Amino acid sequence: MAQRCFLSAKIHGATITCANLEYRGSISIDTKLMKTVGLLPYEQVDVYNLDNGERLTTYAIPGGPGEICLNGAAAHKGSVGQRVIIAAYMWLDENEAKTRKPRVVVADSNNSVDEIIECDLISDF
Repeated sequence: MAQRCFLSAKIHGATITCANLEYRGSISIDTKLMKTVGLLPYEQVDVYNLDNGERLTTYAIPGGPGEICLNGAAAHKGSVGQRVIIAAYMWLDENEAKTRKPRVVVADSNNSVDEIIECDLISDF
């Protein structure tokens, strides 16, 4: 059966707390946010900057409390204080997609969980 790519996890509106050009890549994300949406260390993520429109693909690593840090070349894509969306995707066949809901959180200004969004199943579509 053919597979399609679906959203699996999303952190909406997180605030960049640091940008470290000298680190060798990735984005550091508050561990609690990662666990809440089900992101694993080294999982591929897309980062969408809400303030300047920049987009990038990298991988997530656990960060400290409240941390959202663009590392390495990604540091050129955002500045401290800007807000981002962090999203991960997974490939599913149609049957898997009907029973899998993405995990979505809205971050507050301190990068804590402000809201957990309950997504509909695609079988309701």
